[in-house]
Amino acid sequence: MRTLEEVQATLQIAKVKEEDLQPITYCLSFGESVSSGDYCLLELDDTLCKHIEGGKSLIIRGDKDEHAVLCTEEKTYDLKIADTSNLLLFVPGCKTPDQLPDSSTSQLMHAQIWGFSNSYWELRKQRPRLKKLKKLLMENPYDGPVVGIQEEAPGEKYTIDDLLERIQASREEIETQLQNVHACEIDGFWRILDFDYEMKLLGHVTQLVDSESWSFNKVPLTVCLEELGSLEPKAMIEHCLNCYGRCYTSEDGQVMFALDEDKVCRATAQLLLQNAVKFNLSEFQEVWQQSVPEGMSTRLDQLRGLALLDRSSKPETISLLRVEDLPEDTLERFNRLFSLREKWTQDDIEPYIQDLCGEKQTTGALLTKHARSSVQNGIKVYNSRRPVAI
Repeated sequence: MRTLEEVQATLQIAKVKEEDLQPITYCLSFGESVSSGDYCLLELDDTLCKHIEGGKSLIIRGDKDEHAVLCTEEKTYDLKIADTSNLLLFVPGCKTPDQLPDSSTSQLMHAQIWGFSNSYWELRKQRPRLKKLKKLLMENPYDGPVVGIQEEAPGEKYTIDDLLERIQASREEIETQLQNVHACEIDGFWRILDFDYEMKLLGHVTQLVDSESWSFNKVPLTVCLEELGSLEPKAMIEHCLNCYGRCYTSEDGQVMFALDEDKVCRATAQLLLQNAVKFNLSEFQEVWQQSVPEGMSTRLDQLRGLALLDRSSKPETISLLRVEDLPEDTLERFNRLFSLREKWTQDDIEPYIQDLCGEKQTTGALLTKHARSSVQNGIKVYNSRRPVAI
């Protein structure tokens, strides 16, 4: 163990003035079995530090074939190893100058090094990886209650805990996505509705609205459940209303729903497009308007991120292209889009890359990074910066 005199002698040899240093000196020594592989360092920002100090957890998620991510209850972070040229020492109990007591005399304190590392885990906030969620739920979609001796369709079913184990996202992000894909909890398992069954439920609701001459903004929950409860489970009727409407309480205390015209029209368009490779645009618009409930109006802007228009073909066409069917990875997404169409206008491509934007990032910045712009017939278009395999 070094003495204070030995430390002072070393300072003289190094020509360092003792008065320029803190009065307390730490003398470090290695423990008997110190290894760089014993510990991992994780760099946390102020928000995550407060998260840990508040007694909350940080969870690392990912299957064996996936790159690990770290999740709080609300956010998802990418984990990357960052190397450092300086050796990082783990010294429990070692105090920083602001933690040391005031002292006018020189003192020597001893501390033992428990481990060391020349790298640490760096966290970067990232988009949750949610594509896998729908893939898992589609293994066993719900198409209505089992009737009589009919057996339930085979396939895996998942609880929220199962999904938290498999999906690389925070609990809040997973729960939000479950709402986005119109999933519901049935007997403790989260199920996604078969789309044809979902449209059957919606058809029951809109037909009742029509027969009762209700306003789309004033659909009473109680009457819906009484009238349609003999056709489908009441929980499914209410779930359908929640998916395609907004719940509120009327002045007389009734639970009411206001149906969302855009959501109903969009779902109807998907039903029409899902079995056709391409559709004549003018014919589609006519059939589409005839297929939605009377009193609702269809508009092409309702189909952003759902359908792709081809204005260059004769006649003009429309085809199904859902943003959720595209790759999650940014480079793969752009490659896929440019394999479908060589040149895109910003209005056409924007719905298919909006979800790729990080915090404070715009679609324009994404296009600048991953695409090359040019002007064609007076219109700005974007094409790939690299050769695309078709």
